[in-house]
Amino acid sequence: MIRIIVERKDPKVGTGKKPKGSGRRLYTDENPKDTVSVKFKTVSDIKKTLAKKSFKNKAHKRQSQIINLIHQRVRAAYQNAKNPDTKKRLKKAYDYATKRKEASKEKTKRLNKKK
Repeated sequence: MIRIIVERKDPKVGTGKKPKGSGRRLYTDENPKDTVSVKFKTVSDIKKTLAKKSFKNKAHKRQSQIINLIHQRVRAAYQNAKNPDTKKRLKKAYDYATKRKEASKEKTKRLNKKK
């Protein structure tokens, strides 16, 4: 008996790295319908982003990913900021993002207890 192993070709969409064993690529948007545009320069930008209908319609797991993304980006921006006014503004945004991230963690814990 002869076995032929056929390897599936990479998806034509996107060009980023593709982790082993995954059909998805990193750094590319293969499903643009799932996209939420994110702003994080100020606390009000973050509040507006988290109040969007496109954010609220996502499952909690996806919302947590988006909150985590905002937290990481604002942290990096805060750490790299040189201007004192910018640093002050980003510190407030970073603190707010941290608060929302912790609230999301608590919700995850509550949801996991129900299971």
